[in-house]
Amino acid sequence: MRLLHASSLSPLLDRRRLLVGSAALGASACVSSPGSSGTAPQPSGSTSVPVPSGKSQLGVALPGLGNYSETRLAPALTKTTRCALRGIVTGTPAKIPVWQERYGIADQNVYDYASLPTIANNSEIDVVYVVVPPSLHAQYSIAAAEAGKHVWCEKPMAMTADECQRMIDACRANRVSLSIGYRMQHEPNTRTVIQMGRDKPYGAIRSVRAVAADHMGGEPSWRMVRAMGGGALYDMGVYTINAIRYATSEEPVRVLRARQWADRPELFQEVDESTEYELELPSGITAYGKASRFKPENVLRVEAQNGWYQLEPMQSYEGVKGQTSEDKAPDQPTDNHQARQMDDEALAILEGRPPVCPGEEGLRDIRILQAIQQAAQSDSTVSL
Repeated sequence: MRLLHASSLSPLLDRRRLLVGSAALGASACVSSPGSSGTAPQPSGSTSVPVPSGKSQLGVALPGLGNYSETRLAPALTKTTRCALRGIVTGTPAKIPVWQERYGIADQNVYDYASLPTIANNSEIDVVYVVVPPSLHAQYSIAAAEAGKHVWCEKPMAMTADECQRMIDACRANRVSLSIGYRMQHEPNTRTVIQMGRDKPYGAIRSVRAVAADHMGGEPSWRMVRAMGGGALYDMGVYTINAIRYATSEEPVRVLRARQWADRPELFQEVDESTEYELELPSGITAYGKASRFKPENVLRVEAQNGWYQLEPMQSYEGVKGQTSEDKAPDQPTDNHQARQMDDEALAILEGRPPVCPGEEGLRDIRILQAIQQAAQSDSTVSL
């Protein structure tokens, strides 16, 4: 083998209600391909999107200054070459001076959620990267598109397939690019697995297993609130759904079974702490997926006719490692996932190309996610 390279939530809810009330594989890295079972969609934000005139670097604004923005995206933007942090959008005034001092954010590039539409008049901002809870993704992505800014949106793309489609439609109507934050599709070892899923180097695939799980403590979080997009399936399950698709280059046709539960119901009163499911793929194989915030496990494994390949861990921020059943895969060093992701998507905009991970990619996963929910609730098979 060789390496490839619930306690009280009222303060949180009150703040989020206020927010709601206000206001290079390049394109081939996308899972949808001629080899998949479905028809590849036309990417939102294609070559009809105007290329920023005279720019070699794009200015990025971050709406949502929570943990992911603070510890991952903002530091990553100091390492990028094709884009840079230029603006912030926050509902917490106390954060403004801290971010301005740390990243040199100009006063005219600071917004709250009510003033976000006025970003249309700011030539320093080219991209709005939406990092608020999933229940707000559609609202602020559409607002950014209508302001004429390119949109990057964190996963899961939105709460429903209908919201995803409205985001796609808004970006097309306003001729801006829409990309979903699937950082793993930019990571070198994962990109190798994507290619293996297309090329089938070990023959026909026999089985797939994708698990994304960690242990979440009991501190209050929007991840425990159903209306905000909480639950293991939304937060971690999208990794497994996307992995099954890119590791096989197949689009699932049916949810065979699904189960959702909470090992700590006193904490996870409204949402699933764990979800497991089985998907039927067009080739007839069954893919197993599991998402959990209870017991850590992190693996993607594909068994094929003449061998196997895997990623373990398969979606950690650092240390993603690939293995195969034989000694032919090169070691591939991993770097900052978020910086690579944002540079890849910025370069696509600058060159007038479709995004690496367009909105249609997120839409497909949310359709599957909703079918998994339906299968779990009805205890029945759900066709896709």
